[in-house]
Amino acid sequence: MLVKKSGQIHQIKLKTILKMAEISKVHQELNKLILLIKKLRAPDGCPWDRKQNQEDIGKYILEEAYEVIESLERKDQKSTQEELGDLLFLILFLADMGEESGAFSLDKIMSGVREKMIRRHPHIFGTVKADSAEEVRNNWQQIKIKERDTKAKTENLFQDVPRSLPALKRAQKITALAAAYGFDWKESRDVMKKVREELNEFDVACKNKNQDKMEEELGDLFFTLVNLSRFIKADAETVLGKSTNKFMQRFNYISDQLSARGKSMKEATMEEMDALWDEAKKIGM
Repeated sequence: MLVKKSGQIHQIKLKTILKMAEISKVHQELNKLILLIKKLRAPDGCPWDRKQNQEDIGKYILEEAYEVIESLERKDQKSTQEELGDLLFLILFLADMGEESGAFSLDKIMSGVREKMIRRHPHIFGTVKADSAEEVRNNWQQIKIKERDTKAKTENLFQDVPRSLPALKRAQKITALAAAYGFDWKESRDVMKKVREELNEFDVACKNKNQDKMEEELGDLFFTLVNLSRFIKADAETVLGKSTNKFMQRFNYISDQLSARGKSMKEATMEEMDALWDEAKKIGM
């Protein structure tokens, strides 16, 4: 038994040493990347990198974040690693800019988010009980509400929802925030009733050929559909993205099949394209 315990202790120590070595390697690579950015931003550094401002980097971060998401959807791990590297570089680049101006720094960014994550995980670091992902999400929302309530009363409730977000994503965040304060339907069937109501109003606007009213009612319909996606625990942006990709796959199938028959899209009839569309559906596209 003593030998076994000794062996177990040895294994634990070995794992600890290996883990520390991994952390040390991460620290080394992080420091190298930070030093690289400082070199690029130095007076004798890269003119293009020196010219960038925070707004420029913010736009690049948004672009890179979308590229990360796209690689994840493709399940391309190699591409995901590369895109995460690009995103990390820009985050560190922006942090260096903050340090230059004295507005913020990387250590404050990391300590701030660490403290926030500890505060928002009381079921791990406190005494709150949460046995399911749903309970964790509800606790998270309540903590965010309390954090907002401690801010100045004059602040807009939705000010933390970026205007630069895609419209569907922004609408879902705003409706989720309103729902956290109790402004929400009770059941998904209530939302479905609202969808039908908005569809009818859009139909009336179309019959009246009122362009402004059509656009307004169409916007209301989109907004209500976003609420419906939230009720079924789906991300509206992701759902629409998948449907768009599916459409492209099926449309490309139509194009390829017509090309194999020596026909162009313009030469094909709607009936031919419909038939090929159905074929694409049957083969799982």
